[in-house]
Amino acid sequence: MTCDDGLIRCEWCGNDPLYRRYHDEEWGHEVTDDTKMFEFLILEGAQAGLSWLTILRRREAYRAAFADYDAEKVARFGDEEIARLLAPESGIIRNRLKIVSAISNARLFLDVQEEFGSFGTYLRSYLPDGKAIINHWQTIGELPASTALSDKIAADMKRRGFKFFGSTICYSHLQATGLVNDHIVSCAFR
Repeated sequence: MTCDDGLIRCEWCGNDPLYRRYHDEEWGHEVTDDTKMFEFLILEGAQAGLSWLTILRRREAYRAAFADYDAEKVARFGDEEIARLLAPESGIIRNRLKIVSAISNARLFLDVQEEFGSFGTYLRSYLPDGKAIINHWQTIGELPASTALSDKIAADMKRRGFKFFGSTICYSHLQATGLVNDHIVSCAFR
């Protein structure tokens, strides 16, 4: 899609400035920092059943609510923090199951870090030669919602106890963290 600034982008980002900035500056860019990996784990879990733009608009509220995405701090959240996160002034999606799972997932995230050295190393262990997958889609319609790879990772994460991280959310996480680059070939930000 040729946008009003003359650049060709993946058409899913449309003309919303926040969505466009996310597309241009983050989506498909490889992440090596585990704090950023944890951020997307929380955000993708929160997004389940909602639009990504809804979550992007609340991203800073999530950052504040979840201790700047410090997994060790989030893993120690208890009833008091859950009550704070469920309050309207938290600015996040106030879904108790998603909030509780984010805290539980933080503990599991730390377990994965301990086992593999980093969460990123764990995810890369599933990639061919540990390198990001760069797809060559011609149109946005070719992008899958999930793949055999995301099925495999999601199944292992489910086995480890992660919640709100099925195959579709897993694939979105891989795209968000650039472990899968799904920018269409004509996209200026590929």
